[in-house]
Amino acid sequence: MKNGYKEWFAEIKRKVQQAQLRAAANFNAVLIELYWDLGKEILAREAEFKWGDNFLEQLSADLKANFPKINGFSRRNLYSIRQWYLFFSQRFEFVPQPVAQLPWSYQRLLISKIKDIELAILYAKATYKNGWSRDALEANIKSSYHLRLGKADHNFELTLPKPQSDLAAESIKDPYHFDFLGLEEDAQEREIEQALTQKITDFMLELGKGFAFVGRQYKLEISYNDYYLDLLFYHLHLRCYVVIELKAGKFRPEYAGKLNFYLSAVDTQLRHPTDCPSIGILLCRTKDKIEVEYALRDMNKPIGVGAFELSEIIPDELKTQLPTIEEMERGLID
Repeated sequence: MKNGYKEWFAEIKRKVQQAQLRAAANFNAVLIELYWDLGKEILAREAEFKWGDNFLEQLSADLKANFPKINGFSRRNLYSIRQWYLFFSQRFEFVPQPVAQLPWSYQRLLISKIKDIELAILYAKATYKNGWSRDALEANIKSSYHLRLGKADHNFELTLPKPQSDLAAESIKDPYHFDFLGLEEDAQEREIEQALTQKITDFMLELGKGFAFVGRQYKLEISYNDYYLDLLFYHLHLRCYVVIELKAGKFRPEYAGKLNFYLSAVDTQLRHPTDCPSIGILLCRTKDKIEVEYALRDMNKPIGVGAFELSEIIPDELKTQLPTIEEMERGLID
């Protein structure tokens, strides 16, 4: 190959050898640094010398011949490195830190599924914060996690001090996606509740980082009567109990009143003096925003209300072939 390719490849070879020496200290950081440099070099040389379509094939063959024990020098991965650099270099001189701390396979997924840089960074931060697997990251991108996070209706700003009110708001979504349960749309509350506890790992991934499971149908004795909380958690970052109540039908104002009652009992019987006020999350199949707003307005306990979905998001072209929300609600219990 002409136009100085051999000299340039010798320089690339030197950089790979230097990266090998530093990899023992911090493999992922060094790898990302190498890939960034390599992506920059590939684009620069393509533009300067116009080496043609077989350039990446030649580079791949030479790198693999000189570094047979290093994976990642296939033509396909070199192309991904080029695209990854092209994507982030539009705005950054180096790959942003939230992205750089993720494994390379995660970063390839980000640039293949997301076309907006700020959105990619948002998902990178959420992945690192919540400890998502690659599959969990892909599932959250598919379910538009960024549109659901912190979108539930709540009264946290009226019932909790800052910054706890902000942290609590950021901890709940709307809607929650429970498609991993494999249940039909007419599933009843106890069935959903049981399935969630059987698949508690998937459920807690959907809830987000910080939730520690305490129990299902947690018993409280109040004035010689027994009451049972659907699901009880403790949030490690908010430092408080979280009561989750499930309703398979549409939101009703009286549900908020009952949850407010449960929170009073939990604060009295379970809350430690160093704990923050307990929080309630009411999950309903559907809800009316105005009704929720009125129901929560004068409640003295922090409550959030979100919807949940049992099946995957339905493509627009199929929606007309399926029953409406109103038709499905007739088969659900309140």
